[in-house]
Amino acid sequence: MTALQPIETPYLIFLGDAPDDLTAKTGGGLVQWRRDSCVGQLRLPACGCDLGLPDMSVEQAREAGARTLVIGIANPGGFIPESWLPSMKAAIAAGLDIASGLHNRLNDNAELAALAEKHGTRLIDLRIPPKGLRTGKGKKRTGKRVLTVGTDCAIGKKYTALALTEGLKAHGVNATFRATGQTGILIDGTGLPMDCIIGDFISGAAEIASPDNEPDHWDVIEGQGSLLHPSYAGVTLGLLHGSQPDCFIVCHEPTRTNMRDVAAPIAKVEDIIRLTIELGRLTNPDIRCAGISVNTHRLEEAEARSVVDAISKEHNLPASDPVRFGVTPLIEGILA
Repeated sequence: MTALQPIETPYLIFLGDAPDDLTAKTGGGLVQWRRDSCVGQLRLPACGCDLGLPDMSVEQAREAGARTLVIGIANPGGFIPESWLPSMKAAIAAGLDIASGLHNRLNDNAELAALAEKHGTRLIDLRIPPKGLRTGKGKKRTGKRVLTVGTDCAIGKKYTALALTEGLKAHGVNATFRATGQTGILIDGTGLPMDCIIGDFISGAAEIASPDNEPDHWDVIEGQGSLLHPSYAGVTLGLLHGSQPDCFIVCHEPTRTNMRDVAAPIAKVEDIIRLTIELGRLTNPDIRCAGISVNTHRLEEAEARSVVDAISKEHNLPASDPVRFGVTPLIEGILA
């Protein structure tokens, strides 16, 4: 597992020109799970999202005690556009560190690196895989594992995994959250960034991420992408094989019709269940679906409950919205 450089709090969350809340899912995850560490948000004029934090300039955030500008955006391809650079330079000049989980590394930008050296601040890149990774071996490991999978990307796999970890602990179960993406790593302080690992080594990295453990211990592994997403299926499959999950939770958003960032319809829950079992049997012949996590944030309360109940009945599996209705039905499915 990667050990991060200590990231000083509180954070100023940079939202730049993110068009919607889903694009700002890194910032949203920090607000949801580490709210006390977030002092404010910095938005450019074209920004189309709002995390509910106070809007601040770099100078205002510094006066309020901010120590790190966190890039709260997860844009397709993970790049740093020119429009962000003035804000990032201002943050460095004000004495703030910058932490980023984008594929474009901060330290590869010569201008930012020189400015950070001048002002004695740090550029912290989260998406750097450890050296010495090996290919997966498929050898059975001790302990138990549950993996969150999805009908699309950016659909609730991380939130579900975090909620499941808390829920298992509340039920007296020894459980550990295993982060596999930039936001999960920021929240947890450790993890492996699966989507920047060379394809041959993804399953091996997933084996490292959830090592041998006590027989009754559960690793709750944050999923990535979707087996049916044209862009990210490769990462999803490698993570599935390396995780060797005993069971999995399907994450679904019932109002979404198309997959994020591509011209493809959202996958069906039943197709994801079938494919996950078929492909997951390669490294765990006993893999099973333990339930369905339903992201109902776009629905009113009564409709949300009705939709969750209908999905549960349709697939004959426990279902819940972990954030809205709790995880008890899913925990029962995992421990069944």
